[in-house]
Amino acid sequence: MAEVIVKPSISKELLESLQTKFEEEKQVIVHCCFPASPSWGNLIRIWNTTYLIDQNSSHKSKLIHAENISIFPNWTPVPFMKDFWFTLVFSGLPKDCTSFDFKEEIPEEGGFFVESIKRNSTDVYRIKISE
Repeated sequence: MAEVIVKPSISKELLESLQTKFEEEKQVIVHCCFPASPSWGNLIRIWNTTYLIDQNSSHKSKLIHAENISIFPNWTPVPFMKDFWFTLVFSGLPKDCTSFDFKEEIPEEGGFFVESIKRNSTDVYRIKISE
């Protein structure tokens, strides 16, 4: 006797509510390049108060995870004369966001800032930062 497989049906309302949840959970990935420097003893770190700021609203996407870089108060050594790459994961941007700023809001000078990053469909970006 052949087994009958019944495809489950999901109500339209449930699918719509799940889509809303999916949109809320979207994340933004930013690959950052700290360019090669002739300085010996370069150190780098990122603060938890680093955001992606929507240029058309007051929305700030929060830093969720940092890969290959220390979070304040710790430091990561930067190799001599080599570009240093690290990756940051942020909470999702609003659906209608078309451009945003990358800003490290810190209580001292030298916070990273990249202005007017154009939004793309993948929400994965490569930026170059400097001191």
